[in-house]
Amino acid sequence: MQTGLTGSCLCGQVTYGTDSEPLWITICHCRFCQRATGSDRMIQPVFEKQDFSFGGTSPAVYAQTSEGSGKEINVHFCSHCGTKLALTFERWPDKIGLYIGTLDDPSAIKVGPENSKHIFVSEAPSGTILPPKVKIFDRHAAENDGTPIEPTVHAKPVAT
Repeated sequence: MQTGLTGSCLCGQVTYGTDSEPLWITICHCRFCQRATGSDRMIQPVFEKQDFSFGGTSPAVYAQTSEGSGKEINVHFCSHCGTKLALTFERWPDKIGLYIGTLDDPSAIKVGPENSKHIFVSEAPSGTILPPKVKIFDRHAAENDGTPIEPTVHAKPVAT
């Protein structure tokens, strides 16, 4: 097990760790993430898979094709308690995204305009407040071929 950031499922059978800081933090408002979290968004720090490891019981994996990219998304979850822990992506095979609430200390990762972006704001519930100075995208932040999409950045908070 790694010695940096650590986390686990609700029952503690699946654990994980990483010694690296997140590459970026995605705050996703898509319907997939809404359903997967039972909330209006997912906050997902993204790491290099090579710097990450699961411990304890291996997680089960549920695969689904993304409506946004047409690529497969794999949800890693505890088969005992059902907690969703992480996502891996056909689109980015060397990355892993965590469900931030499964960290032992979710406040260990600071989320701010310099390290985060909001995606799929076109699917955010009406009245969602988007913070100032953060990168905002109607859908993905990059085309399927990896070409970056220009973000919108507002000086003041805006509502969807």
